Amino acid sequence: MCLAIPGKLIAIYQNAGLKMGQVDYDGTVSQVCLEYVPEIEIGQYTVVHAGFALSILDEEEAVKTLELWQELLAKADQLRDGSEPARRDDEPLP
Repeated sequence: MCLAIPGKLIAIYQNAGLKMGQVDYDGTVSQVCLEYVPEIEIGQYTVVHAGFALSILDEEEAVKTLELWQELLAKADQLRDGSEPARRDDEPLP
């Protein structure tokens, strides 16, 4: 299973004849191939897998996904710190 986090395109350039870009994931910048989303523009959000941008997300969807990701990270920190008991495997999800 792959978990993709939206990233914001901050630069576009050519490299060896390929459309490439820099994608910012909350301060971490990655180099990605943009050939599968040639219409993408700086400032738009994308989902990347294995170094290839696969789709363009509208900003509202990207922000909502990033907020959910932050909630998940906060919950994981709580569980790791022991401030909240871990869920048992047989316990139903809320």
